[in-house]
Formats: sequence, C-alpha cells, structure tokens
Amino acid sequence: MAVSGAILLGYLVAHLIGNLKVFVGASDLNGYAAWLRTIGQPFLGHEWFLWIARVVLVAAAVVHGTAAFQLSRRDLRARPVGYRHTRARSSYATRTMRWGGVILGLFIVWHILDLTTLTVNPRAEAGHPYENLVATFRTWYGDTIYIVAMLALGMHVRHGFWSAAQTLGLNNRRRERALKATANLLALALTAGFVSIPIGVMTGVVK
Repeated sequence: MAVSGAILLGYLVAHLIGNLKVFVGASDLNGYAAWLRTIGQPFLGHEWFLWIARVVLVAAAVVHGTAAFQLSRRDLRARPVGYRHTRARSSYATRTMRWGGVILGLFIVWHILDLTTLTVNPRAEAGHPYENLVATFRTWYGDTIYIVAMLALGMHVRHGFWSAAQTLGLNNRRRERALKATANLLALALTAGFVSIPIGVMTGVVK
C-alpha cells in the first residue's frame, strides 16, 4: 500500500505542476498537453508514453484500493468486538481515511469522463484542454465536485504520507517532527494548488 501510494503521490505532484500552466495561458497548457503525447519519440510512438503512464497509474490505484480493503478486513477480524472506550484518539484525517478513499475513487471516474473522454463535459472540444478545463469550472457542479475531492485528497495525503513513512521504516524519533511537517506541507500544497484552478476560473483570473 505504501509503494502504490508513493507512485500515485508522485503523479499528483507532476500533474499539479503541469496543470498550473493554466495560469500562464491557453497556449502554454495546450502546448504542454501536446508535448505529453510526443514524449519518447521517435523511440516510442505517438501517445505511447501516455498509455504506459495510464496503465501504471491504474495498476497502482487497483493495488492501493485492494490493499486498503485487505487491511480493513484484517482490522475487523483482529477486533470483532468494539472497544469499550469510544473516545476518538485519532485525527480526523485518520478516521475519514476510508471514506476519503471512496470519494477519491469516485472522483477519478468523474475526472476521466470530464476531461479525458469528455463524456460529461457538454462544452468540451477534443484537442483543447485549456478550454475544456475552463468550461468545467464554469459550472457549479464541476467546481463543487472538484473542490470537495481535493479537500479529501489533502486529508488522504496527510495521513497517507505519514503512514507510508512508518511502513517503509523511514520514521524515528529524530525524524518524526520533520516527517509530520512534510506531510502537512505536502497535503496543504497539493490541496491549495489544485483548488486554486477552479477558484481562478470562478474569479475570472483564468478565462
């Protein structure tokens, strides 16, 4: 679960950096999207890199979700009877980790249908990612779905980064504060970065 989460986290960072080109202008974002389809040429064919990346990401997401389900089942089997003491001792992000994963899973499906296949984006036009993105965030439901999902993402990354560091043996007493700070900063940066895009469209900064 930690390894698959690290792959997905690396993708999110790269995805955000690319998407922030929307603030530079249509030509930059559209040019970036076109460049992604030519990576590896002439050794790779047109869009081969994108399809390889998609296969890796789908595999990582399936492994991550499967591992989460298996760990949840182990927890239930290990303690079939609830604790007598019911006071919450974990963070809000920890307690909502499972629901956050479900929200993100549903969002991924929506996001693909919205900006990849363009199925649910009525104003979409193939080959114009900047315009399609703006069209999505000019709808109240597009903004709502995206922002809620990004808030869930922030909580998921915050807890997930810390848990992965423990699982991979990176944590110790000297590194604990630094790792927690890194988890908080990474979650905040990803959330703020992604949320800034629909806000930019809503406020007219991105047109």
